[in-house]
Amino acid sequence: MAHIDTYAPGTFCWFELGTTDQNGAKSFYKALFGWDGDDMPMGPAGFYTMFKLDGRNPGAAFTLMPEMLAMGVPPNWGIYIASANVDESAAKVAPAGGKLLKEPFDVFDVGRMAVVQDPTGAVFQIWQEKRPHSQGISGVPGTFCWADLNSRDVEAASKFYSAVFGWQIAKGENDNSGYLHIKNGESFIGGVPPTHMLPPNVPSHWMLYFYVTDADASTTKLVELGGKVHMPPMTIEKVGRMSVVADPQGAVFSLFTPLPH
Repeated sequence: MAHIDTYAPGTFCWFELGTTDQNGAKSFYKALFGWDGDDMPMGPAGFYTMFKLDGRNPGAAFTLMPEMLAMGVPPNWGIYIASANVDESAAKVAPAGGKLLKEPFDVFDVGRMAVVQDPTGAVFQIWQEKRPHSQGISGVPGTFCWADLNSRDVEAASKFYSAVFGWQIAKGENDNSGYLHIKNGESFIGGVPPTHMLPPNVPSHWMLYFYVTDADASTTKLVELGGKVHMPPMTIEKVGRMSVVADPQGAVFSLFTPLPH
């Protein structure tokens, strides 16, 4: 188990579920991943659920607001990318071809953030931490372990993220699958599958992967809990086993079990 107290700029630092049934989601993820929920009042807007695992925060959940639903925003898992200065990062978005959906703003005394859409349509958040240290967790079942950018234009997306975050996006050695790896500094943090793997009716988006000890068993359990399987468990040669699933409200994510070392 790894406790994460600080996130280097350019790394994925927060994972947030926007849902239409917050209490239902809490029950589902408690049963699937063992997450507890710590509800924090948000005034008339309801409450914000900080998920808890081993005393740390693997993510959070909120209820999608009426204006979001009116814009056609579906239940989804959102991803945040760390920045040392969110205003400086946000200033790079438009010149790189992206769009600021929400200019940088303060989130109480916790941090500062912006909402961004990349040139191919995928939405994400930029986050600047203001607290002494984060409460992240990784390396145990039920924690985030990887992210894929499923994009309609891989070249445009790669140029954008390299310009904004300094990522290196390139294929792996001896890998002719078309899959690109995202490298932030010295760390591989995610990837970009080839465009042909994205179904025609699905827009560009970020896909979050959660680590489980048995992708097949977790996929079966998810169905029993009311979830849906979009892609049944499959083996990625020399990597591991994964499935693409959705919770009962429709938020899509992936389950992943790495090959034993």
